[in-house]
Amino acid sequence: MEKLNWYEKLSQYFPIEEMKSKEHMELLLKEKSDIYYKDEGPNHVIMYVETEDFLFIDYLLVAKEARGQGLGKKLLEQLREKQKPIILEIEPLDYEDSDTEKRFRFYERAGFKHAASIGYTRKSLATDEDNTLEILYWSPENESEASIFEKMKHTYNHIHTYKDKELYGRSYQKAEEVLTFNNVEKEE
Repeated sequence: MEKLNWYEKLSQYFPIEEMKSKEHMELLLKEKSDIYYKDEGPNHVIMYVETEDFLFIDYLLVAKEARGQGLGKKLLEQLREKQKPIILEIEPLDYEDSDTEKRFRFYERAGFKHAASIGYTRKSLATDEDNTLEILYWSPENESEASIFEKMKHTYNHIHTYKDKELYGRSYQKAEEVLTFNNVEKEE
């Protein structure tokens, strides 16, 4: 069987509307090598951003045959040891799709919270359809969702849309159109 490279592994697992092009990721790894990283092993690929004050997991893939063995938990632990807030995007919970539920539960067990006040919907350049994702985060201190929102905007502007016009022939929407913050305190 032919061995897949890291990009092929990711693109087989993640929906097309969530994937950056290989060229985009290689450019980030090269031109943003001070903040954009790839950690790859025989059973995993993780692409992430590390800034001075937070981490953003762009892609986390544990090979199907290695799931349930604690590898994903171990990878998250390694990032948590850096003692910075960790942010990630995840498909909305869909009880019809057991994968979204498993993913949500995995992050929930790992101590991630759902940033309910942050909305995230952007038009996919690959499919031209709206793609809505949920924002999850883990914080060593009690980080506010307003602070997570600012970090998410930073990621969107410096990673997701990095050289988008040059790479895709057109630009993604502006952060203000994609990310919304609705600071409504929920009553318990």
